[in-house]
Amino acid sequence: MHWIAVQPAPDAVAAGDASALVDVDQALAWWALQFTPLVARVDGALVLEVSASERLFGGRSVLLQRLFAAPPVALRHAQGATSLLALARLWARAPDAPIDSLPLHSLAAARAHLPTLMRLGCSNWGQLRALPRAGLVRRFGAGLVDALDRAYGTRPELYPWLCLPEVFDAPLELSAAVDTAPALLFGARRLLSQLLVWLRARQRGVLALELLWELDARRSNALHVDAHHLGSGQGRLELRTAQATQDMLHLQRLLGEQLAQVHLPAPVLHLRLRSLQTQALSGESHSLLPEDQRKGDSLHQMLERLGARLGREQILCVQAQADHLPEAMQTWLPWNPEPAAQPRAGPLCEHAALLPGWLLELPQPLAVHGQCPQYHGPLTLLAGPQRLESGLLDTVVLRDYFIARSAQAGLLWIYRERLSQSPRWYLHGIYA
Repeated sequence: MHWIAVQPAPDAVAAGDASALVDVDQALAWWALQFTPLVARVDGALVLEVSASERLFGGRSVLLQRLFAAPPVALRHAQGATSLLALARLWARAPDAPIDSLPLHSLAAARAHLPTLMRLGCSNWGQLRALPRAGLVRRFGAGLVDALDRAYGTRPELYPWLCLPEVFDAPLELSAAVDTAPALLFGARRLLSQLLVWLRARQRGVLALELLWELDARRSNALHVDAHHLGSGQGRLELRTAQATQDMLHLQRLLGEQLAQVHLPAPVLHLRLRSLQTQALSGESHSLLPEDQRKGDSLHQMLERLGARLGREQILCVQAQADHLPEAMQTWLPWNPEPAAQPRAGPLCEHAALLPGWLLELPQPLAVHGQCPQYHGPLTLLAGPQRLESGLLDTVVLRDYFIARSAQAGLLWIYRERLSQSPRWYLHGIYA
């Protein structure tokens, strides 16, 4: 057995480490559960039993290195063969002290009896253990002897183990009433920092979350119902991402864009952040080559920021359609960050790969001189015809498409009407 006792350092708050978290003790417990399922809270500290997890991390030294690489707050820690030994070394600030030399005040069960034990000449664990057990039980009760046995490892240690909640739900009481929605972002940052610890412990990314706020009931006569207020002294804002993420900076930006569009009818006293949908994260391979490393925001992050600022209906995405007519092969729909909400594209025709990158909204008629189509001069036909027949009955479309070269405009995609007494030529696309 190998136990580790951890506790926030006294200067953690002063150093600013804990100020970004809503609940330091809870965040510390979630962080510890990444490394072992055997985590318990004892007398204001956490104890972790890590012997069963050492092989998973490649040995004890690797586990300890990862354990203390990036804790959520600055920590004090100590280790031992039992949890009470690790706790005693932590409280005595003596990480390498022999067990018999530990002071009695580092054993919680002995603190209530310290004056009497000191008069008996007992100042450390070894001297206490040397006293007759029967006399200790009669004088101080069985709890002291039982704690001493557990500290020395002769009795098993049983604790109510902590576990991760399935859903993140954290409240925050604001230190002062907030009158404007953008100012809520300061408190929301603390909630997002707490969320990050929970996501890392569960090895998941967030897809959807909601921020709720409670309005001052004393100003209830000013309340009104709008898109963000529920009409019962509460407000709500939902945030969704296209990909599961642990990027809190990106979520802060999205939240800031949406809060900028919210009007508060009354001051806000409390915030609450809740996860609505999460997804397991897969491992990501990182290249050592500088040119392969991503810089700046990804495409979906940029789209989400634009959608939060301008509205999703202002962002359009293309959807392929199963149609032979080039102008009907695609349609533009409002962008939706949820992949399941996007309609599936129909199959493209077999010649879709040969289509130009730029298609004119309406085909442009071309002048013809001596049966040669003109566009800033005569065009040279390079490939074709690619025959197209589409439509039913009186809406039949008959065209012969060609790839042509223009001395001024480069490669063009043109077509000629078929079965016409005087065939007309049209420009329909431009190759980049």
